[in-house]
Amino acid sequence: MTAMIEISNAAKTFTMHLQGGVELPVVSNVAFHVEPGECVVLSGPSGAGKSSILKMIFGNYRCDTGRIDIRHQGKVIDLASAEPRQVLSVRRATIGYVSQFLRAVPRVPTIDVVAEPLVDNGTPRAEARDKAGALLRRLNIPERLWRLPPSTFSGGEQQRVNIAHGFISDLPILLLDEPTASLDAANRAVVVELIGEKKRRGVAMVAIVHDDEIRHLIADRIVDVTSFAAAA
Repeated sequence: MTAMIEISNAAKTFTMHLQGGVELPVVSNVAFHVEPGECVVLSGPSGAGKSSILKMIFGNYRCDTGRIDIRHQGKVIDLASAEPRQVLSVRRATIGYVSQFLRAVPRVPTIDVVAEPLVDNGTPRAEARDKAGALLRRLNIPERLWRLPPSTFSGGEQQRVNIAHGFISDLPILLLDEPTASLDAANRAVVVELIGEKKRRGVAMVAIVHDDEIRHLIADRIVDVTSFAAAA
């Protein structure tokens, strides 16, 4: 396996326990791979299962069947069957995730929210803060706001903090769930630049992007999720 991500015959069904155990099929026979330095964009209408596939890759959703093979520290780990401690190890050292929503501890300054992934992996706090500041500056977050918690920011500012938090680490895999949502044209361009830089460093990425222009700028391949639609 040379790919960073190799998905084969993966399927996911939700059981609605509060509705009498009704089963809701989401996706089935999901199969694609992502090479180092490649950005694969998932396409399809709302509700087709794009976010579910991203969460399956991250290990938030357990697959019903199939494999989610991740190249992690020279080994291949199947996240579909991995132990929880293995999933946490993969997240810490291999897979980054930029969700649509910022989740941060209340009252923690923005500079520390962004620096957190580096500090957690052993980077000295001062160095981590310097890198966080450089990213925040690049994403047009004024320095006067860095000492404030991001919960006080506008939606677009929070999303830029979220992007900085997700992009600051040099992890070999990065998952992007609508990274340019809520952003103006100037900041969308910055995100496109950041994605290009990650590609040149050999990072494998899977993205969900509804903006046709952004999709065209970042995608090396497009995977149509409707082909994985599960039969009801």
